[in-house]
Amino acid sequence: MDNNDVFKKLRVALQLRNDDIIEIMKLVDFRITATELGAFFRREDHPNYKNCGDQVLRNFLNGLIIHKRGVMEKKEMPKKPEIKDNPKK
Repeated sequence: MDNNDVFKKLRVALQLRNDDIIEIMKLVDFRITATELGAFFRREDHPNYKNCGDQVLRNFLNGLIIHKRGVMEKKEMPKKPEIKDNPKK
């Protein structure tokens, strides 16, 4: 199973249209046109078929996380306890 198959299956399972996917990609500052996107969903023997690279799928998955969960809030780092010097006895 290649990236195109994974992308197609996620699109169907989540009932996403091309416009939805374009908006999801924008959430991670990844711009893609509807034409480029359509090339990923074509049959392999179609002249306009394009192989979906790792970067495209990775950005879609990262955008999907933001789309479903929302933007991750910044966590405050807990302060480290102070270490006091123990004088030698």
